[in-house]
Amino acid sequence: MILHGGRVKSGDKKPYSKRFRILVISELGMNPMSTISYETRGPVGVLTLNRPEKLNALSKRMTLALTEELDEIDKDQHLRCVILTGAGERAFCVGTDINELGHLNELEARETSQRGQAVCDRIEGFRVPVIAAVNGFAAGGGWELALACHLRLAATNAEFSLPETRLGIIPGYGGTQRLEREIGRGRALEMLLTGRRLSASEAHQFGLVNRVVEKTQLLNQAEELANEIAELAPLAITACLEAVNGGIDLPLAAGFALETELFAALFATNDVREGTRAFLEKRKPVFSGT
Repeated sequence: MILHGGRVKSGDKKPYSKRFRILVISELGMNPMSTISYETRGPVGVLTLNRPEKLNALSKRMTLALTEELDEIDKDQHLRCVILTGAGERAFCVGTDINELGHLNELEARETSQRGQAVCDRIEGFRVPVIAAVNGFAAGGGWELALACHLRLAATNAEFSLPETRLGIIPGYGGTQRLEREIGRGRALEMLLTGRRLSASEAHQFGLVNRVVEKTQLLNQAEELANEIAELAPLAITACLEAVNGGIDLPLAAGFALETELFAALFATNDVREGTRAFLEKRKPVFSGT
């Protein structure tokens, strides 16, 4: 059963029960309709760009729906990690739908960039880690989505590019800023100015992806990593994200001060007591997130 603009759930509502929902977004002039799907596997959520016939290209409504879905799943207090991937074997996401880009005026282009930056900012600022599982092409806005994720795994067939200059434009979803911060000015400019593709192995060499795995094992490897994170103290994981994201553009002394505040705040939590007690008792800790 599919509910237009709604959710489909299977299973009960117990913590970590398996749930699945599909958002169906009507696209004017498009057939079939675009979809974004979401499934929980224990404490891990799998968010899939589900438009494989268009290589998961992002339309306006799909971008808005992705932001809305992130807001919705953020309410799940049992969630510990999210995997973002693309449907099909050919592409993670090839960026903004060219059919829409070709008809934009200056005002609409500004709004498109702001929408794309908003969803990427939402991913980067998410309270639990978001892992990009990149299968096939990650181009333009699709690569920018992956750059906003906290960790990135790439299948051996993955390719990464920011080809916007071939279209007479530049990346508009934060790519000019995030890429430079990841790999430095020279390498970032080479990708931006040439629009050339990086293979998975090149991306790993540059530090743009954490791991390269066989494409048949991509989601399994991403889920293993997500579950490894999910076993640890959730408040500490969130604090790590806040320290790194909040401190990256601060002067070093201000970054140290932020770290100290986050470090100290954790000592008011039950998780610290449980973690230290479990270590002394030589047992596995059971963190509550409180």
